[in-house]
Amino acid sequence: MFNLEDITRKNILQMKPYSSARSEFKGQAGVFLDANENPNESLLNRYPDPLQIQLKTEIAKLKDLSIDQIFLGNGSDEAIDLLFRAFCEPGTDKAYIFPPTYGMYTVSAAINNVEVIELPVERDFGLPAINTIIDRLNSAGLLFICSPNNPTGNFIDQKTIKEYADAFKGLLVVDEAYVDFSSENSNLSLLVDVPNLVILQTFSKAWGMAGARLGMAFAGVEIIDTLNKIKPPYNVNTLSQKEAIIALNNASKTNNQIKSIIEERDNLVTQLQELNHVVKIFPSEANFLLVEFKNADVLFNKLIEKGIIVRNRTSQVKDCIRITVGTAEENTLLLKTLKDMQG
Repeated sequence: MFNLEDITRKNILQMKPYSSARSEFKGQAGVFLDANENPNESLLNRYPDPLQIQLKTEIAKLKDLSIDQIFLGNGSDEAIDLLFRAFCEPGTDKAYIFPPTYGMYTVSAAINNVEVIELPVERDFGLPAINTIIDRLNSAGLLFICSPNNPTGNFIDQKTIKEYADAFKGLLVVDEAYVDFSSENSNLSLLVDVPNLVILQTFSKAWGMAGARLGMAFAGVEIIDTLNKIKPPYNVNTLSQKEAIIALNNASKTNNQIKSIIEERDNLVTQLQELNHVVKIFPSEANFLLVEFKNADVLFNKLIEKGIIVRNRTSQVKDCIRITVGTAEENTLLLKTLKDMQG
C-alpha cells in the first residue's frame, strides 16, 4: 500500500510553510494594507495569487481534473526541483532515468545531492520489460520517464507506465512536455488509480509561451499539497497567469498551430528522406525530429555559418542532430540549405 509519508523527507513533513499576506486573506476587499505593496494602482503593483486559482480553474476544465490536483511552477523545471526537495533524502534516495533524455533531471539531482541511476533502453528507445530491471529499482526516490522523449521523440505506452508505477516504491514522474503533438493520449487518466504518479506538462511548447515560464504538475492531492507547502510564495507572476488564461480561452488557435506543426513535421520527414547524407530519421511524436547524418558535426557547424541553429545531440545519440519543426518558410530554408550541402 503506497503511503506518501513514507517517501517524504522528515524535515518537510515537520516544517511549517511560509504564510504570505495573500494566502492568509482570501476574499474581496477595497483596501489592501497587509502586504507592504506600493498602493499606487498599476497592472503589477499587487502580488499575484500565490495559488493561481483562476488559472487552475481553467486548466482543470481542460484536463478534467480538480484544481487541488494541479501545481503550477516557474517552468516544469521548478516542479522537478521541488520533487527532489520533498521526496529525495540527499545522499540516500536515488533518481532513475532512461538516457538519452531531458538533461535537467540529472542537473536537479546533482543540485540536491541525489545519485542518478541510468537504466537501459531498447534499440528503438523503448523501455525494457519491468521484470528485467526491477532489481535495479532498489531505492525510493524519483523515476523519470519522458514521453514523448526528448531528444528521441518516441512515446511510451500507458500499459508500460502503469507497470513501472506499480513496481516502483517512490514517485514515477512522467514528463509530457510534448504530448500535445502526439497521436497518443496523455497519462492523466491514470491518476485515478496510480497514487505515486506525477505528470508534468508545460505552456512552453504547444501553447507557444516559452517566455512565460509556466509549467504544470498533476498528481494526487497529497503530493500537490506538499509541493505547495515548499514552493516560493509567489512563484508564478501576474503576467504569466493572465497570458495563460487568455491562451486557454483561445484554445482553437493553439489547436490550429498544433495541427500545422504536425503537418510540417511530416513534410520534413518526407523531404529529409530524399537527402543522401541523411542516414535515419527517428519516428517522432513531438515537435522535433532526431536525424542521423553521415557527417553530423560538420553539417551542424555549416548550418550555424548559414544562420540556422539546430541542436547537436551527438553526445547523446551518435551522429544525430535534433531539428525543431519551424514555420513552413523556416523549414523550406533548412531543407534547401541541407540540399546544397549534399556531397
